[in-house]
Amino acid sequence: MTRDTIFQDGNSPDEFIFNRQVVEVFDDMLERSIPCYHQTTGMICTLLQHFCRPGDMVYDLGCSTGTTLLELARQLSEMNLSFIGLDSSEAMIDRAEIKARMLSRKQDVSFQEIDIIDADLNQCGAVLLNYTLQFIRPPVRRQFLKKIYNSLKPGGILIICEKVISHRPVINRAYIDLYLNFKRNQGYSETEIAKKREALENVLVPFSIHENLDLLKESGFSETESFFQWFNFVSFLSVKR
Repeated sequence: MTRDTIFQDGNSPDEFIFNRQVVEVFDDMLERSIPCYHQTTGMICTLLQHFCRPGDMVYDLGCSTGTTLLELARQLSEMNLSFIGLDSSEAMIDRAEIKARMLSRKQDVSFQEIDIIDADLNQCGAVLLNYTLQFIRPPVRRQFLKKIYNSLKPGGILIICEKVISHRPVINRAYIDLYLNFKRNQGYSETEIAKKREALENVLVPFSIHENLDLLKESGFSETESFFQWFNFVSFLSVKR
């Protein structure tokens, strides 16, 4: 795994783009930037095992290099699920397909380069949005989630993992500080942290927990709960009745 050093020097990008430079270090970036990343993947696996039926289709929208989807396919191999990863980055999809071939997962896992906003989704048992919704422009999020709702079978689930904000200033500041300490403990320097935050500004637009819950309800999901939280990182489960 190549170590993430993109924001170490003076040639770091001004805006965060999912290009080949990012792809080379993306797995390391995930592990060092997202608290409890592996634990959350394990919880997602358990939820799919509980809610999905053998033969169901599972979409990962914004699948990046396919790490999560391939791990789920490995752990749930006996359920005969079909896993489909969609991402708009050609570089991400290329890397995901290489991983699938290396892990001999081409039969049950497939990847497609497409803008997830425009993708036509087949009837499925589950949809994953792992740290993806925050990169979608706020005005189109509701319609996007409505499309996902319509694609799910009755009893199907949507799982969203997301960075969030709090509209309570004292709490929001505390959560940000705790997250910055997490990144420092992962080996990121003050310069790297500051440059990445600047690059993500206006690209990553987080909502609060309540704003996300309201958005899901307006999109058709009447049954939604959070199933995990680490300060300003929250995971939601929504079930289609």
